[in-house]
Amino acid sequence: MPKISEATVAEHRARQLRNLLDAARALVAEEGIEALSLAALARRVGLSRPSLYEYFRSKDDLVAAVVGDELPRWAAVVEGALNGAEGLDGKVEAYVRAQLEVMTDGRHAAAVALVEHALAEPALERIRVGHAQLLRPLVAALAEAGVPEPALRAELIQGLVDAAARIVQRDPADADAVVGGTLAQAIRGLGREPRRS
Repeated sequence: MPKISEATVAEHRARQLRNLLDAARALVAEEGIEALSLAALARRVGLSRPSLYEYFRSKDDLVAAVVGDELPRWAAVVEGALNGAEGLDGKVEAYVRAQLEVMTDGRHAAAVALVEHALAEPALERIRVGHAQLLRPLVAALAEAGVPEPALRAELIQGLVDAAARIVQRDPADADAVVGGTLAQAIRGLGREPRRS
């Protein structure tokens, strides 16, 4: 039986999984998504590849686990931001600011990069379920304010946030202007009603 570092095998496995997820995040943050592989992770933590397969069967499983581990904390940050905001404009602003803060800070950078990684369908589905948690408070705020098609509108606002995060990551010096432009677009659109066809 392998040596365990905790009181029980379950506690040892939980600690080992936490170490593996942290190491995977660090690997992506330091070397980029291309550097993440089961072999590279095994080397980094000093495990054999067969031992690593007890936790992840494939790179997709590893990516889904890292993202899945991060999404509940991310969702809590977003939900907390919306809970402290007043009115629909305030809630949309809180959502945009919280999402951009999370997406551009160093802690979540690995999860953001990994979400954009090409994954097989089972792993993608696990991430989609977690991602829905992020949108839920915004959908609720839009529905409560009587905005038509609140789920669609929330996805569109998230699209603005995704684009803004990419811009800020390329050029952090423009962060304030990007946040301002994203908020203006999300809250007021182009400032005029769309033409009816």
